[in-house]
Amino acid sequence: KMASAGGAGSAAALWSEVNRCGQNGDFARALKSVNKILQISKDDVTALQCKVVCLIQNGNFKEALSVINTHTKVLTSDVIAFEKAYCEYRLNRIENALKTIQSASQQTDKLKELYGQVLYRLERYDDCLAAYRDLIRNSQDEYEEERKTNLSAVVAAQSTWEKVMPEDLGLREATYELCYNTACALIGQGKLNEAMKKLQKAEELCRQSLSEDSDVTEEDIEAELAIIHGQMAYIMQLQGRTEDALQLYNQIIKLKPTDVGLLAVIANNIITINKDQNVFDSKKKVKLTNAEGVEHKLSKKQLQAIEFNKALLAMYTNQADQCRKLSASLQSQSPEHLLPVLIQAAQLCREKQHAKAVVLLQDFADQHPANAAEIKLTMAQLKIAQGSITKACMILRSIEELQHKPGMVSALVTMYSHEEDIDSAIEVFTQAIQWYQQFQARTNYSCCVFQPKSPVHLSLIREAANFKLKHGRKKEAISDLEELWKQNPKDVHTLAQLISAYSLVDPEKAKVLSKHLPSSDTMSLKVDVDALENSHGATYVRKKAGKLTGDSQQKEQGQGDVKKKKKKKKGKLPKNYDPKVTPDPERWLPMRERSYYRGRKKGKKKDQVGKGTQGSTTAGSSELDASKTASSPPTSPRPGSAAAVSATSNVIPPRHQKPAGAPATKKKQQQKKKKGAKGGW
Repeated sequence: KMASAGGAGSAAALWSEVNRCGQNGDFARALKSVNKILQISKDDVTALQCKVVCLIQNGNFKEALSVINTHTKVLTSDVIAFEKAYCEYRLNRIENALKTIQSASQQTDKLKELYGQVLYRLERYDDCLAAYRDLIRNSQDEYEEERKTNLSAVVAAQSTWEKVMPEDLGLREATYELCYNTACALIGQGKLNEAMKKLQKAEELCRQSLSEDSDVTEEDIEAELAIIHGQMAYIMQLQGRTEDALQLYNQIIKLKPTDVGLLAVIANNIITINKDQNVFDSKKKVKLTNAEGVEHKLSKKQLQAIEFNKALLAMYTNQADQCRKLSASLQSQSPEHLLPVLIQAAQLCREKQHAKAVVLLQDFADQHPANAAEIKLTMAQLKIAQGSITKACMILRSIEELQHKPGMVSALVTMYSHEEDIDSAIEVFTQAIQWYQQFQARTNYSCCVFQPKSPVHLSLIREAANFKLKHGRKKEAISDLEELWKQNPKDVHTLAQLISAYSLVDPEKAKVLSKHLPSSDTMSLKVDVDALENSHGATYVRKKAGKLTGDSQQKEQGQGDVKKKKKKKKGKLPKNYDPKVTPDPERWLPMRERSYYRGRKKGKKKDQVGKGTQGSTTAGSSELDASKTASSPPTSPRPGSAAAVSATSNVIPPRHQKPAGAPATKKKQQQKKKKGAKGGW
């Protein structure tokens, strides 16, 4: 009895200590007192609950959960449901937390608050929105502003990730968190300018609210503004202002914020700006996306985008194995997604394995028919790159949902024309026209966007007719033109085309049809002939007549047919022309036909080649000089000749002459001489 009485007294004192420490927020000391109580009574429910709470307050979530799991008989789900679910939530065991909340017999307000957080992390935004609306409707306490902020965050997530048009919640944007969430919702809608204004307002409100606290430094304010500035930079990037965005991103990284999710998103966005350039910087930034805990901070789509960019970066840095590994992992996570298989195909193309890339794309298209159109377009592009135009056309024609589109018809006709396959091009036109005819036949015209003989249908017939005329298929073109004329008998342009086509095949039919053309009297063609002749596109432009004087007017009237005489240009004289010397009268004749031509003396020159030192002349060189013979008349000197010249002659002596065929040497020598003379002076 004495011992039990003493134990009860010590337990009471310990409970008093626990209560006092709890009120002071000293949970470490409170935990010591609780442990002493549990030594006295190990299955005390209240003590176990207090221990779990103290561990949670100290951040020891694993230990707290271990205590709950080891005392399940005492700590039932009704007693400790919230604490257990909260520990699981903080340990990122989100699915377990959801099960714990749903298994609780009584849904308290605390559990409902946690339930909303869990649904948000699971990206079940519709259920989360309903949960927060219920909380706001049925709660009246000091946490109403936080609940409204969470509600706006859910709406922003729906707009961003699910492309849902956000509803107006009627929330007063009194805090910077609400302004920021509204800006995120606007970005999801593509309203970038409005979103930027909301972010600027959020920045202003944030500075105002934090500056009121004297303990908050400027560094703390900048750290809190980092996420707002990051979103501003993202808007700049979307608007094409990549330099401004890059500068702001790097400023945020220099601040070294503690939010690993923010750093990962900024690093990923910088990598997308760099693309295949500045790869070294991208390699450094990609390390930020691998930080611990990033996967718990970002949404699934954000994490997926980061992984896609890692695979692309591996491809750009020629890490083929790493690229294949990452893209294969992505494909296993999202088998229906297009990007992983496109990245693999791009990597194969970089390795010059186009055939394997096409097979890979074809397999994916067969397995996922819903995405076959985009895959087949890529396959066609690869075939065109290989020069297989016909195979590319076959792939494009296999896309049923696109084969009748005007853009596709135009592309196919162009490609077939390039291959000179006119029959296939005409077949493309025919199939497209038939598709529109069948579509209109089975559709109720009163509720259909296409009216009978829609403009698309008629324009295809007209294009087909023009194409057939261009390639000599006159009879086929005539049937198309007749169809067009039946639809609109008042169309003069179509009628004129039809008559032109018949004139080449059946002139009599062309005469009959020409009677349907309107007469010149009924056609009111208000054409200004002068303006037409003076137009920019006219082949003949009439000169504007200026004001004429009396004399010139008479000359124009009397001598209108007289042509102006062209002035003869003065002929150019040779540089060494001497007016005192009579020119050779036979200078226009070839040398062989001149009277003084003696022919070449063969053998002498050949015999002397190679005799003597290099550059030396023989004794008989003067005999070969035709200028010294009495019978040879004076002729124009030839450059490079060894003829003797008089002292009074203006011709440069041979030793100063440049060699024939080397005009650049003289210029270089003159430049050097001029430069040297200038320096000497």
